Order: sequence, then structure tokens, then C-alpha cells
Amino acid sequence: MSDFNSMTLMAAGEMIAEMSTQTAFSSLTLGWGVDEFCGSGSVASKAIEMVRFARSSMGGRSVPTVNGNCDLSRAMIEHAITASEQSKRNKPDVWLRLLAGLKMDGFTLVEEEVPDPMGRSSIFDDAPRVITQTVLRRMLPEDVPETDFREATSEIEALLGRHGLGAAKGHLDQAIQNFSQGNWSSANAMIRDFYQELLDKIAEYNEWENDRGKPAYVLGLWARLHPHGSHPGLSDEEDCAFRFQIILITARIFLRRFDKRVRGQ
Repeated sequence: MSDFNSMTLMAAGEMIAEMSTQTAFSSLTLGWGVDEFCGSGSVASKAIEMVRFARSSMGGRSVPTVNGNCDLSRAMIEHAITASEQSKRNKPDVWLRLLAGLKMDGFTLVEEEVPDPMGRSSIFDDAPRVITQTVLRRMLPEDVPETDFREATSEIEALLGRHGLGAAKGHLDQAIQNFSQGNWSSANAMIRDFYQELLDKIAEYNEWENDRGKPAYVLGLWARLHPHGSHPGLSDEEDCAFRFQIILITARIFLRRFDKRVRGQ
């Protein structure tokens, strides 16, 4: 399975199309060895075909990039994040979907200083000149499977369906939809509604209060979702992503416990 969901790949394809002329796109796909799978017509239509191929069973092939060989999906993402500021301004909704999709996939963009790939030297000495480059980084360690948010979402949805928790699933679906569209405030509201509905249906051990009668994990997390309601003000992308991720991890654990308890009855 690709590291990236279909929304992320589609946004990357659209961004690449915005960045490319016919000649530039042909050069890119020839270099990757996938030109024969991209059809004909406009750059936009070719980019859609490339996304379709990347999602297919053959799309996992390794392609050469300046950062070494990687699968086609990764190559597309790494190329898309090099978009110029002008390209981002031309397609702000596409860039927003790309960022939101990457967050859902467990990735973020960071700025790092790297040696100039053109081999140019600093004006002060013979050392390679340093440039700032946008790079893709995992938000959490790759070898901790419990923090894979797409796996968490899939497992949560399956468990919600198994136990007839339709209202909670509806809130989760709306949270995902709003997050993918960059509607942070609405996503926060649905995340909070999902958590509340889930807790209303399952009781969880002694995590409500500690031995001093003070709010423990469950209520502490509830307060973190927002002390004055789910959306008294606008939330930014980083905070919304944090809320979403911690709730998915928590819900996954709680639903696993609930599932075991019900199956044991």
C-alpha cells in the first residue's frame, strides 16, 4: 500500500500539472519511465492518468529521483512540494488539500538547509553554498504501527460499524471531510462530537478521574479539544491535526478494549 492516500496523490498530480509545461511534464515522466502510462492531451489530463497509474497495482515501481530511487507516489509528492509560490497562489485549494492529505498520511513539510545541488560555493570560502529546501518528513516514527493514522481510521471505522455506532461514525466521516478541505473549525467541532458520542456509548475503566478526584486522561483530553467549546475561534492546521491525531489514537485503543469486552460476553 502506498504511503499516501488518493486525495494526497490527486492534489500532488494537480500541483504538478500547474507547475509544468507540456515539455517539462514529458521530461519528468520520461525520466521516471512512466510516460507511456500518462496518455495524451493536456498536461492536466496526463497528470490524472499518472495519478491513476500510481494508485494501480503496477504503480509501486521504483523510479529515479535526485534523492535516490523511490516509488512513483513518493516521487510525485516530493516533486509537488517544490512548487513555486506563484504556483501555490494559482492553486491555493489544491495546495491546501495536499498539505491536509499529507497530515492525514502522517507527514509534514519542513525547511532544511542543504548544500547547493548545483555545486556552487559560498562567496566567503570554497565550501558548498547552503540553500533552504522544503523536505518531506514523517510526523512520528515509522516503526511504531499504532501511530499510523490511516490504519487507525480504517480500524476505527470497522469497529464502529461492527458495534452499530453509526452516529459516531457519521461525526468521524464529517471530521475527515472537513479536515481534507481545510475547514479547521468545522473539523474541530466534528472531532469533539465524535469523541463525545464515543464516550457516551462506552465506559472506560478508571481513566475518568485519578485517585484525588481530579480529571484524568479522558476529561483532560476533552478539555484539550477546547476549554470553551469546539470552535469559539478559528483553529490553525497544526492544532487541528494534533487534535485529530490524538483522538484517533485514543479512540482506537478504547474501541479495541470495548470490542474485546463485548466479544467476551
